[in-house]
Amino acid sequence: MTDDLIQHNPWDELRAHTSARIALGRVGSSLPTREVLKFGMAHAQARDAVHRPLDINDLKHQLKVQGFRTLHVHSNAEDRQTYLLRPDYGRHLHNDSRVYLEHELAAPELVIVIADGLSSIAAQRHALPVLQAFREQFETDWANTPVVIAEQGRVAIGDGIAVALRARMVILMIGERPGLSAPDSLGLYLTYQPKLDTMDSQRNCVSNIRPEGLSYVQAAIKLNYLARESLRLQLSGVTLKDDSNLLKI
Repeated sequence: MTDDLIQHNPWDELRAHTSARIALGRVGSSLPTREVLKFGMAHAQARDAVHRPLDINDLKHQLKVQGFRTLHVHSNAEDRQTYLLRPDYGRHLHNDSRVYLEHELAAPELVIVIADGLSSIAAQRHALPVLQAFREQFETDWANTPVVIAEQGRVAIGDGIAVALRARMVILMIGERPGLSAPDSLGLYLTYQPKLDTMDSQRNCVSNIRPEGLSYVQAAIKLNYLARESLRLQLSGVTLKDDSNLLKI
């Protein structure tokens, strides 16, 4: 199909500012063939992101090389199909994992959790670079800060992990629900003094972390600000505002 057959959309210039599917043009009553093919590819990538398992051994190796002490736990979802069909299972730590954590480090200030979520490739690609950038800014006892890989985990699994370790604060890194323009977006959730019945309003979220979205350094700056303020004010959630953009960087 040649370009002269395509009727272009007057919004075409806006495509330079977004990856959203706008101003695609049309040929007759249909989309141009290349846009139909791009849509099919994006849909396939989103499906792959949901179903692809997290490479636990590779991630553990990368974390170990960078000097992080890494633990591995599992949710109540025994496999990916169960995880997708029963979201509640992914929110709760398996009892064997809870017992395992209770015999680990005693009461760290901070625990980092990396969960596969709905996009394991986001956790695989972006969690370690964000964690490295965050470590350069946030002062804590990193030698005694556990990094827990949570398999088949959702956001709330961080609460159970923090309770088992008696941690003061948890930062959870998780693969976000993939979209047709972003199959590998990473989200961060910070919770101060988490409990098993913690509500979502008690968390702070930083989202869309990926090279095409919020950069690793920008995410680390926001996370560093929120973590420091959370510890200072002894709270998190809707009462903790992200004013990191007001800082001179």
